[in-house]
Amino acid sequence: MKNENIIYGIRAVMEAINADQPINKIFIQKGLKGELFKELESTVRKSGMSLSYVPIEKLNRLTRNNHQGVVAQISPVQFHNFEELVEQVLSKNELPLFLMLDGVSDVRNFGAIIRTAECSGVHGIIIPKNGAAPITDDTVKTSAGAAFNVPIAKVDHLKDAIFYLQSSGVVVTGATEKAENEIYGVDFNQPTAIIMGSEEKGISPSTLNILDHQAKLPLLGKIGSLNVSVACGVFLYEVVRQRKK
Repeated sequence: MKNENIIYGIRAVMEAINADQPINKIFIQKGLKGELFKELESTVRKSGMSLSYVPIEKLNRLTRNNHQGVVAQISPVQFHNFEELVEQVLSKNELPLFLMLDGVSDVRNFGAIIRTAECSGVHGIIIPKNGAAPITDDTVKTSAGAAFNVPIAKVDHLKDAIFYLQSSGVVVTGATEKAENEIYGVDFNQPTAIIMGSEEKGISPSTLNILDHQAKLPLLGKIGSLNVSVACGVFLYEVVRQRKK
C-alpha cells in the first residue's frame, strides 16, 4: 500500500469519514482504549465502513508515521450513491445494464472485470461495503484506467440492492454453475443486471433464491469452472451480442 493512499491518526480518520472520503478499509490496533478511540469506533460503525482490528505490527508496516493506532486505506476513485446511480441510468434513453459482484475479493480480478464492464457498456457496478475487493492502485492498473470511467456504487446489503433494482423494472440474472439453463436462453433485451459470485463460493445461496434468472456457461473440458473475470466477460458480451441484433 502506497503512502499516498492512506491516512492515519484518530482525528484525521474521523474527519475523512465525516467528509465522505472514499475509504476502502479502516485498520484499528487491537486493544486501543480511551474516549477518543470509542468516538472513532462509533463513527466507523455508524458509517458502515469495513473495519479490521489488527496488531500494531500491521500498522507499522502500512506507515512509519505516528499512526496513533489507526490507519485508513483511501480509494483512488470516488464511489457513487446507489439509488441516485440507478435513477440516473434509468432516465437515459438506453437499455440499462448493471453489474453486481457478490464477494469478488481479488483486486486484479476486480480490475479485469471493471475493464470488461467498461468495454461492454455497463452503466454501473454495484458491490457490497464488506467482503468486496478494495479499489487500489493495482485495481486501477489492471482495469487499464477503466475504474475512472465506470460508476461504482457500494451498498450495505446486496439483497436490498437487488430488490430495489427489481422494483425499478430491472431483471437480475445470476451467473452460477448450479443453474439448469445456459446463458443463451436468457433474454437480455430488457433492463438487466448481471450478478457474479466470489472466486471460491460463487453467489451466496440466499441471494440466488431472490434472482429472476440463474444461468450457466457450457463447460466442455475437465475443469468445472472459469475464472470469475473471464466468466463475467462471456456473460457481458452475450448481452452485447443480443442487443446488437
